[in-house]
Amino acid sequence: MNDTMRRWGRLVAVLAALTIVAAACGDDDTAGEDGTGATGATTTGGTGATGTTSAEPLQVALIAPSATNDLAFTQSMFDALNALKDSENLEISVSDNLFVVDDAASAIRNYASQGYDLVIAHGSQFGGTVEQIAAEFPEVSFAWGTAGDTFGQPNVYAYQAASDQGGYVQGVLAAGLTESKVIGVVGPIEVGDAKLYVDGFKVGVEATDPSIDVRVNYTGSFSDVGLASEAARSFVAADADAMTGTAQMVVGAIGVATENDIAWFGTQANQTSLGPSVVVASQVYHWEVVLTEIIDGIRGGTLGGESFTIDLANGGEVIEYNPDYPLPADVKAAGDEAIAGITDGTITTGVSE
Repeated sequence: MNDTMRRWGRLVAVLAALTIVAAACGDDDTAGEDGTGATGATTTGGTGATGTTSAEPLQVALIAPSATNDLAFTQSMFDALNALKDSENLEISVSDNLFVVDDAASAIRNYASQGYDLVIAHGSQFGGTVEQIAAEFPEVSFAWGTAGDTFGQPNVYAYQAASDQGGYVQGVLAAGLTESKVIGVVGPIEVGDAKLYVDGFKVGVEATDPSIDVRVNYTGSFSDVGLASEAARSFVAADADAMTGTAQMVVGAIGVATENDIAWFGTQANQTSLGPSVVVASQVYHWEVVLTEIIDGIRGGTLGGESFTIDLANGGEVIEYNPDYPLPADVKAAGDEAIAGITDGTITTGVSE
């Protein structure tokens, strides 16, 4: 009995020691870098992405000019970030509706000063701001678009969309549908992916039927819904039976198209919900293709200095048809042929920004 008791005593002592060691290890795992014990909210202080691993959350801030549910430019990036949130272990903060550059600059600087790993300024109007602020925070990564310029700074990524490709496909589809041979295009400002899309659309129409009259109205604004509506009404008056447009303002134009049963072709995000009876197809941006490259770069120690492009070939742009729109089989076949041709390089738009 005495031997048995001694053996039990030794076993209890060993178990107690193991418990103490496990508790000590648990304290190390749950404490934040500042020693406060906070979990899931660790910031990098001033170290930016240095030392970040895939096991640690990557803090990402998105600064955008319009609402995250605009079914256009901002939503395309917001959706992409959320699609990667779990697989890439992202902590995402968003400041939207910051079209005014000074307001956006304050938000960009604020996130950088907090040591976010990646600050995304999603708007071509933010380029000058990114160039200035990135130089002040060399250990924080910045990304901006749509553009290809990193300003020669090692902590700036740039991204852009070959939106002329999807624009070309949409133009082919519109040319196949129109009976009046008048098509309207609502543009914002002649820059970035907006201009590329409009130019690509025109090329696609002309390649299909050069006799079609494509009328373009640049409103001078990305966000003015009223101006987009006015532009759309001018096309209705000109007997247009197909329309397209780009930027967050197009909600107004889609409303006019719906009221007049005019076919609409969307871009940036899937716009079917805005006009279920008139939206034929949408070119949808999948910025995940770019974001994974940027995230991998940051986690590998490359804070910037590279530019990326999404297109039909790499899956960063996808033509999503509205399954409820009665699209004739021959028109859809022409659109699919255009997609295949652009993807394999046998078709080029000839468009450059």
